[in-house]
Amino acid sequence: MTRIDFYVLARSARGDRLGLTCRIAERAFGDGRRLLIHCPDQPLARQLDQRLWTYRDDSFLPHGLVGETNPALTPILISADGEPAGEDQVLINLGAEVPEFFGRFERLCEPLDQDPVVLQSGRARWKYYQDCGYDLKHHEIT
Repeated sequence: MTRIDFYVLARSARGDRLGLTCRIAERAFGDGRRLLIHCPDQPLARQLDQRLWTYRDDSFLPHGLVGETNPALTPILISADGEPAGEDQVLINLGAEVPEFFGRFERLCEPLDQDPVVLQSGRARWKYYQDCGYDLKHHEIT
């Protein structure tokens, strides 16, 4: 069963969910995991791509947009539709809805900031996963 973790930036925390996504990606990549980051639209995918390039001056997170990079050589992929289907380790969801393909992943990360729309959709996803019987973890990030 997929492990599901919600990461919520505290009210006093600096940054936004894209910065938080970079932090989660860095940690998972450091643990030797492959990631698929689900972005619901191309503008958000491009924005995240840029943030990953500039995340930290002293590190590099090898990433790329699906369709523009070789998935076999890229451990952090950004996709709008869950492709490539062979990815199954870590999924980071930046969509407002539950990704229909999340069940194939060992782990699902849900990064949330204090934006009211993001929080509301996050609560709806939490309820969905909970109603489906998943053991959910909540992490408040300062």
